[in-house]
Amino acid sequence: MDNLVGRDIEKTLLGKILRSKEAELVAVYGRRRVGKTYLIRNVYQKQMAFELSGIHNATLEQQLENFSTALSKRTGGLPLAIPANWTNAFSILTTYLTPLIKKQRKVVFIDEFPWLSTPRSGFMQAFEHFWNTWASQQPNLIVVICGSSAAWMIQKVINNRGGLHNRVTRRIRLLPFTLCETEAFLRSRRIHLDRYQLLQLYMVMGGIPQYLKEVEVGESATQAIDRTCFTKDGLLHDEFNNLFLSLFDDAATHMSIIKALAKKGTGLTRTEIMETCRISSGGGATQILDELTESGFITPYIPFDRTSKDRLFKLTDEYSRFYLKFIDGKRVAGHGTWMSLSTGATWKSWSGFAFESICMKHTAQLKKALGIEGVQTETSVWRYRAQPGEEGSQIDLLIDRKDNCINICEMKFSTGTFELTKATIKELESKMNTFKYHTKTRKTMLLTLVTTNGTKNSLSFPGIVQNEVTMEALFK
Repeated sequence: MDNLVGRDIEKTLLGKILRSKEAELVAVYGRRRVGKTYLIRNVYQKQMAFELSGIHNATLEQQLENFSTALSKRTGGLPLAIPANWTNAFSILTTYLTPLIKKQRKVVFIDEFPWLSTPRSGFMQAFEHFWNTWASQQPNLIVVICGSSAAWMIQKVINNRGGLHNRVTRRIRLLPFTLCETEAFLRSRRIHLDRYQLLQLYMVMGGIPQYLKEVEVGESATQAIDRTCFTKDGLLHDEFNNLFLSLFDDAATHMSIIKALAKKGTGLTRTEIMETCRISSGGGATQILDELTESGFITPYIPFDRTSKDRLFKLTDEYSRFYLKFIDGKRVAGHGTWMSLSTGATWKSWSGFAFESICMKHTAQLKKALGIEGVQTETSVWRYRAQPGEEGSQIDLLIDRKDNCINICEMKFSTGTFELTKATIKELESKMNTFKYHTKTRKTMLLTLVTTNGTKNSLSFPGIVQNEVTMEALFK
């Protein structure tokens, strides 16, 4: 495990599972390229008895042949006959595992589990039978099932109402790296960039390890983004379509929602999404939104003083937001493209929304910087729809505290130190007054400014900004 950066919570849980002395069925899920397979292989490499990875869009015969090949490699013997069906395959696996687990704890790892469970394949029924009648009774056996389609894993495995109902003993949702983990990951690869450069990379790649592996020693963030996103052989040049087509059967609808949210940085309600994407009330909108949420592409936020039915959905996948803004449908490509784009007005507007989204993902770090990590809080957003003759208002991050205070966070991205002006102060005061008037809150409001590199002149406006936090806090 020496080469595994971060994932401390997951490593601790997997270690506990290894020592449990009971049969364990572990479900691991998370978006594509987030490092699920690497995590399991790294932690359980010494205990691995069998590993199988599903093939995307393969036939039943191809999947069974893949099973036979995988088991032949493990046994080191002659190629095995292809099983007639999945029931036969799991019977063969049982025979293989039985002597191995008599004295030692062993792991069976089935990767890309959803790809194996194709219609009429009988895979799920066979797996349920394998677990319920034999595997669950083997105290030295750990079965890990893994899938990139997070929503499928939750619906079909964790919340299964059939033979796997309540059978999963542990679940792990693997999230992208935080900024701190991203910094540590790149340093482990001998890449040393300052935190502003790391923030730029994160705005484009998020904390996806497979994307971050594309960064080369000696490159600046701009060079890495330019090469990976704007050259024809760059991994991220056409990753968007591949990503969604590999995760969802009806990817077109999922992609249309992502595109709609990309155009509305402040977020959309469920009703607004259905209207924008022309989804009928019976079009499965709730399920699709759940799938996108569980897969980590969007995040629902309950507005302050509202209920879950008023949720705002925001696009929170960094790569998708970047791709749709700067790559999708654009003719400009090739070396030097990002060097040119990253100095324009479009980049400035986009970077503001990207920075806000990153701050919202790192609220735990913000709370620590504010000294309130021990205070019970609720994180929310707030939006006021303007009536005729009025101006609307939006607050993208509220930290509602049990100590009768609310941190009203205003995120400002800038290449240097952020300069407070009279116009900015007027805007912030107006926003706070509007919030107080319409919410009728009696809590103490603390205007909290989150910037990349601090402010020049906050002392020129004493008493307005109560807290200042820089991007440095996000890396803690």
